[in-house]
Amino acid sequence: MSELLHTPLFERHSSIDARFVDFGGWQLPVQFVSIVDEHRAVRNSAGVFDVSHMGRFDVSGSGAHEFLQGRLSNDLDRIGPGEAQYTLLTNEAGGVVDDLIAYRRADDTYLLVVNAANREVDLGSLGDIVADHSDDSGMLAVQGPEALSRLGIEIERLHWREDEVLGVSCLIAGTGYTGEQGCELICASGDLVTLWEAIVSRGVKPCGLGARDTLRLEVCYPLHGQDISDERDPYSAGLGWAVASTKTFTGSDALAAARERGPHEKLVAFVMREKGIPRAGMSLVNRGTVTSGAYSPSLDVGIGLAYVPVGDAETGQEIVVDIRGRHRRGLIVDMPIYRSPKEH
Repeated sequence: MSELLHTPLFERHSSIDARFVDFGGWQLPVQFVSIVDEHRAVRNSAGVFDVSHMGRFDVSGSGAHEFLQGRLSNDLDRIGPGEAQYTLLTNEAGGVVDDLIAYRRADDTYLLVVNAANREVDLGSLGDIVADHSDDSGMLAVQGPEALSRLGIEIERLHWREDEVLGVSCLIAGTGYTGEQGCELICASGDLVTLWEAIVSRGVKPCGLGARDTLRLEVCYPLHGQDISDERDPYSAGLGWAVASTKTFTGSDALAAARERGPHEKLVAFVMREKGIPRAGMSLVNRGTVTSGAYSPSLDVGIGLAYVPVGDAETGQEIVVDIRGRHRRGLIVDMPIYRSPKEH
């Protein structure tokens, strides 16, 4: 068995008795004190996550823009320097190899932030023009309605710049995975402990993967490997908006055909109406499969995402989840399941 990987903050997390889990080969904190408390801190004030396990790729050279236009699903011509875009890396069959964020620079080169578990797969798919600089830097996500004010910065959603944050040189991006206002910060790996401690000193609560998962599930952000995969097309997952129909890229022919015929199944959100917490892999009786499920600290109820036949996907339809042999009723609802009262 290979040794687990650690972020530059591992010793710091260990010193405050974080509870760790194996996440795609990384030993990462799932919680520091309480998943519910950490979740609610992000919804009500501010929390900070160590997301240094995410992959960070540099795509440089004079042909970087044209290369990525031919590999990624979204249209990079829609963004300018200092802007970022959610996009998909797809295979020839139209399956989602990964979902990622592309950050455009003034010279038409790019930073790509990719899922940690897909780092090697993405590198193999993108080729030699991409350089993996993940080990040279660290990355934090500061999220919540008070996140930016606690840091004393301003940043627009899906914009980025290089600047100092609490005395540390960073790339500041108006991105995140919680549905709240906030930012993601990338700095040199040697500066990460200093940045973390400075942020926590501002009253920002340390948060682990557990809260990150419940937060993203409440707002129906998909998780690759569960809600999306290289065996499913973006239209089934409701991600057709991230697929440009006006350009050619890997899998574009297959996706054009998929768009024309329409999906046979659809990713839906649901809320439990009877006691029970759905989990990934559980069956919807005679209907489909749960891909993500958890207790929602914001709504105090079990929630989830599931694939169901298109004809059974209408909002308001009842579902029945097989929770360890017990049938529990739920209801298909509109996405997102939770809407922040302070949505930006």
